[in-house]
Amino acid sequence: RIVTEYRAKMAAVAETLRSFGCEQNLLSRPDGSANFTQGDTTVLAAVYGPGEVKMSEEIIDKATLKVIFKHKVGLPGCAEKLQERLLRNTCESVVLSTLHPRSGINIILQVIQDSGSLLSCCINAACMSLMDSAVPMKCLVSAVTCAITEEGQIILDPNLKEEKDSLAVLTFAFDSREHHVITCSTKGSYTPEQYQECLSACREASKNISRFFRQSVEKKMSKDLKVKT
Repeated sequence: RIVTEYRAKMAAVAETLRSFGCEQNLLSRPDGSANFTQGDTTVLAAVYGPGEVKMSEEIIDKATLKVIFKHKVGLPGCAEKLQERLLRNTCESVVLSTLHPRSGINIILQVIQDSGSLLSCCINAACMSLMDSAVPMKCLVSAVTCAITEEGQIILDPNLKEEKDSLAVLTFAFDSREHHVITCSTKGSYTPEQYQECLSACREASKNISRFFRQSVEKKMSKDLKVKT
């Protein structure tokens, strides 16, 4: 009974996510693109490849995956480079790069509006753009950000103000098959118990995002079929 009540509590927390929006195939030059929105946070993602790669960056047995993260204003700094590394590691874990050896896959992420939960929005945008480009993947990846308030309350998909007022901000990325953790990024102080609560709440919320991915692609495919017929 206790387990059932705990799962119900986590499911109720997962329902507090902000509204999502996604539009694929916006850009004509990239092989795939997606504009992903979480609340007021918006990220535009574009994928180029698999294609040619510089000889110095060529890998014999798999594709070279690069991520370029561009903020709304200003030049990239250490924080942006860290974001790029996290995003690249996340994408590399789901892309079947061994199917395209000695080639390159470039993912460009442009921040349109940052209103909180930016890292999770970037991961979700990258996943949708990879799907639009038909890059082979072993599974989808969905990300959720949560914040821990001074009162110990967990807020999913926090905005900028909620992030600034919180004790800690945690972002998790999960695979769409078993909902295992692919990426974890944390900032601030928290207890092991709070970490586990955040992990459970974000895992439940990621199922809603994976469901949104499927619905978004189904909607796009149905529109494409109507246009062809």
